[in-house]
Amino acid sequence: MPRYRTALIWLRRDLRLDDQAALYHALKQAERVIPVFVFDTAILAALPRQDRRVEFIRETIAALKAQLQALGSDLLVRHASAQDEIPRLASKLHAQAVFTNHDYEPAAIARDQAVRKALSVADIAFHSSKDQVIFERDEVLTQAGQFFTVFTPYKNAWLKKLSPFYLQSYPVERYLHNLAPLQPEAMPSLASLGFASSNLRQLGIVPGDMGASHLCEDFHDRMDRYHEARDFPALKGVSYLSVHLRFGTVSVRRLAAHAYQRDTAGSLSWLNELIWRDFYHQVLWHRPDVVDHAFKPGYDGLPFPNDPALFSAWCEGRTGYPLVDAAMRQLNHSGFMHNRLRMVAASFLVKDLLIDWRWGERYFAEQLIDFDLAANNGGWQWAASTGCDAQPYFRIFNPVSQSRKFDPQGKFIRRYVPELAGLADADLHAPWLAQPIVLRAAGVELGRNYPRPVVDHAEQRLRALALFKR
Repeated sequence: MPRYRTALIWLRRDLRLDDQAALYHALKQAERVIPVFVFDTAILAALPRQDRRVEFIRETIAALKAQLQALGSDLLVRHASAQDEIPRLASKLHAQAVFTNHDYEPAAIARDQAVRKALSVADIAFHSSKDQVIFERDEVLTQAGQFFTVFTPYKNAWLKKLSPFYLQSYPVERYLHNLAPLQPEAMPSLASLGFASSNLRQLGIVPGDMGASHLCEDFHDRMDRYHEARDFPALKGVSYLSVHLRFGTVSVRRLAAHAYQRDTAGSLSWLNELIWRDFYHQVLWHRPDVVDHAFKPGYDGLPFPNDPALFSAWCEGRTGYPLVDAAMRQLNHSGFMHNRLRMVAASFLVKDLLIDWRWGERYFAEQLIDFDLAANNGGWQWAASTGCDAQPYFRIFNPVSQSRKFDPQGKFIRRYVPELAGLADADLHAPWLAQPIVLRAAGVELGRNYPRPVVDHAEQRLRALALFKR
């Protein structure tokens, strides 16, 4: 017997109907479920006016709205402060409960607490469920009852705890008849939200669960080779599903179940990436201070020189190190950066340019279409040697050797740094070492159509070691 006459399902990072925890619980516990999405002004205000993420979300919401209308319902879409709008809408629609899924970011936790408080004043229940990770919060702890700060023991405990129960899907389709019948409403245009179109369509990024489904099918036959191809940016080796995991247009349970059950070297290597994702989410939950501070307090005040000119060169892909420049240009053009290159670019900013990791983290947060606070923060602190289970400070990526190892034929570099395309493979990775006659033949003039290295890696490595030791 349903507990509620009417309930709202508040969608956030879970933009799908399939295997959606909060939606399942709402449909089971209420006679009429009204789906709601809020373009939160508190979040949108800080974003650049041309943002691929906003466009991705809007297109996803449009597709989800069409699915719900085909079922005789609709998705109510609002442009307001979510903290104010959800309690207001719940009262207006005479809902007795609001259902949603957990969000682990500090600002989102504060927002949800405010919403819960406002709803309780109106005697409206607030229910929240786990949906975006396999294990959350305190579900995987050390034998001493502490959260894990080292990944490998966490992974072992994660795998030991894993059972079919944690991977089973929520059968939402059985209860879709409890969606409230609604008259179709118009939704805000991108322009009315205050944003302009980006190059999302030109990039071939398909939003919504349809886009996620296409990528899953494409990755299905490549998954078994993931461990062999994942580090080479010129190869189609990764899944490209990160943006769909970020906005919940695909179920992490379905992805993890498929990888685990497939049980190949490639699929388990990819499952390892999903475990890293859970790991960083539990770190953020237990240590929300890492948003602005180093996980290791001793490294919080490292005296980085923070040269603005060097930072601009890094952002714009004109450092004179081809692999770093190609990585940054890929990010600026597409909102995506290959995982191996995220580590190389981050290491270069911190250990070669001696710039505070928080500068780079903020730039990635602005540019990445798959930006996730927990993963972005964890990855940057790993590369900067300030985080948990981080790269030791004395291990510093050499951008030239990384280039030769992971883009040996220069295919990736030539795509994003076409001014170097005429160089032979042997000269491409460090053009400043090439003979002048070779550079002239390739049409490369260092300092004119391609920059000389902004720093010397060997010298900067010694400076970085001294900075961290101090």
